[in-house]
Amino acid sequence: MDALRFITCGSVDDGKSTLIGRLLLDSKAVLQDHLAGVTYSNAGAVEQIDLARLTDGLIAEREQGITIDVAYRYFSSERRKFIIGDAPGHEQYTRNMVTAASSADAAVLLVDTTKLDWQRPDLTLLAQTRRHALLCHLLRVPSLVFAVNKLDAVADAALAFAHIRAALQRFAEQAGLAVHAVLPISALKGWNVVDRGHLHEGWCGYHGPTLLEVLEQLPNTAPPPEAALAFPVQWVEKPGAADVGAGELPVASSPSGRRVFWGRVAAGRIQAGDEVQIFPSGQRARVAQVLNRCRQPQAVAAGHSAGVLLERELDVSRGDWLLASAPSTAPNEATAYPARQHLSATLAWLDDEPLQAGRLYWALHQHRWVKAKVVRVLHRLDIHTLEQVQAERLEANAIGRVELQLQAPLPSVAYARSRALGALILVDSASHRTAAAVLLD
Repeated sequence: MDALRFITCGSVDDGKSTLIGRLLLDSKAVLQDHLAGVTYSNAGAVEQIDLARLTDGLIAEREQGITIDVAYRYFSSERRKFIIGDAPGHEQYTRNMVTAASSADAAVLLVDTTKLDWQRPDLTLLAQTRRHALLCHLLRVPSLVFAVNKLDAVADAALAFAHIRAALQRFAEQAGLAVHAVLPISALKGWNVVDRGHLHEGWCGYHGPTLLEVLEQLPNTAPPPEAALAFPVQWVEKPGAADVGAGELPVASSPSGRRVFWGRVAAGRIQAGDEVQIFPSGQRARVAQVLNRCRQPQAVAAGHSAGVLLERELDVSRGDWLLASAPSTAPNEATAYPARQHLSATLAWLDDEPLQAGRLYWALHQHRWVKAKVVRVLHRLDIHTLEQVQAERLEANAIGRVELQLQAPLPSVAYARSRALGALILVDSASHRTAAAVLLD
């Protein structure tokens, strides 16, 4: 199986960094010098390992004991390779969590037992737990795993796990979440993470696999269905800019010294002989040659990088698109990707300043920037009741539906059809902060 890209998320201090440190340590993925740097002695001169410091590398993170930026780590088991994204749990850094989740194959959402009234069968989950689960669902993360953590710190672990699992299942059913597994763990002790240690099979009444065994069986993100070609241009290589140097791979010949348009195929497949339409100019051309990431002539499918040479010279720049040519001769039209200026979308508001209708922002769609105005806020999602509440603005970390008016049209489809074409971000034009993640309907 291919490497699994997953994130850990949840509320602040739920043990996300400690869990990743435990996975790295118990899978023998930590070097001795790195391990020595996070080992300390307590009052009894007993050496302890601060697992969280294996991932929290920023000075501010170590001083405050929280995760701020997304930290990526790599490890492997006997069965699979993994890429882990340690996402922050603090509400202030929800934008970083969204960034990590947007490209993840799975999400492990931690739940801190000690923060909940676990003796009550009708306990209420933390707001950030619900928010992160909903964001993973909106971002179409394929697999969601709930890991109930810190069960070693409560008097009755079995009762706590039973009540929390029931609450998670009620929430998942109400929100329409597809949950792959709910399992008990102790990241600090290492119980039920990589192995069960001294625990017997039925700890907390759970008889399923460990967290690592669950991760080893999770599927990767399914390849996108067959679709018409959509290729966003990220970089234009001028003729003669990629001469062969010592030890480099041979470069495929460029017909007539034409420019090479590089980018990652967003949808479909591109190969020599395809007729494409340039967006936004509407001009048409035929593909003369396609280079893969090693600069070898080869057809390239969605999700992979490619260099494209056209049979005739056209004005194509960063931010333009090569789209499957439509039979119509009308400009700005493509078979599967009509250009639109008025859009409805689900929006996760990430800025500290509230979103207000009528304000202008920069919108980034792949590599193209356009001005965007929020025409109106349709409603806000109440993360506690999951009801749609009428609203005129969105506060920080709110999720809602809006209508957008773009200064220029963009080729787009629903996010449910394509992560690449159906998503954009809003950027505050004054502060240049990322203001919102937008998922098109």
